[in-house]
Amino acid sequence: MILDGKKTSLKILEKVKEKVNKLEKKPHLVVVLVGDNPASKIYVRNKQKAAIQVGINSTVIEMEEHTTEEELLSKIEELNNNSDVTGILVQLPLPEHIDKNKIVTAISPKKDVDGFTPENVGRLAIGLEPYFYPATPQGIIMLLDEYNIPIQGADTVVIGRSNIVGKPMAQMLLKRNATVTICHSYTTDIEDKIKTADIVISAVGKKIVRCKMVKKNSVVVDVGIFKDENGQLTGDVDFDFVSSSAAYISPVPGGVGPMTIASLMLNASKVYQ
Repeated sequence: MILDGKKTSLKILEKVKEKVNKLEKKPHLVVVLVGDNPASKIYVRNKQKAAIQVGINSTVIEMEEHTTEEELLSKIEELNNNSDVTGILVQLPLPEHIDKNKIVTAISPKKDVDGFTPENVGRLAIGLEPYFYPATPQGIIMLLDEYNIPIQGADTVVIGRSNIVGKPMAQMLLKRNATVTICHSYTTDIEDKIKTADIVISAVGKKIVRCKMVKKNSVVVDVGIFKDENGQLTGDVDFDFVSSSAAYISPVPGGVGPMTIASLMLNASKVYQ
């Protein structure tokens, strides 16, 4: 069965819209875009479109490629102190001369709709409720829940250990009482580990999960998205082969991507004063 992220995301966005319509003060999401990265511009445009769809006020602040770290930090401080702004998102990646960690750390955790600040990450790690969960892992959890896939007690393998997906994904699965193995570039016998998993979540950006690597009736979630040698969008999972073994599998595109946007809008609908 296909884990239809597009269909599920529309249901979530509709619920977010209903919630926002009941609020006296509409949330205001500000997205900061530094530089001219074409992919980043597309992502920002999609986020703004989704915000409009659910009734969230949205502002995009575009800053030049040569913007200094100090100028960006000053802009974030200004947004932190602006009571009209309820959510802040700095689109990544940033130009090389800007320290991403400094920028993320500067965002108020109560406005950090990406869930990347040390306070939100730390709260998740020690079992407290963060102000915001990271959008992609939260979207994956919601997708699994939509299809009534049991997480508690499941043997899960997360491939990739990024701060954006892999690490918070593992923490959120642990929070739901799954047994979690994290695989990465230094993992030995990765195929053997994948073969034991009830749930496989891959987020590395290269074709890594191939036929006969997953056990029968497992659940496979493909977070990777990139263009192959023919210029076609594809993911980490060899879909045609793996789908013959898996009970559930997410497609690329149309799986995790729409869920990330829906999850971000769910975060942006939360207002902390």
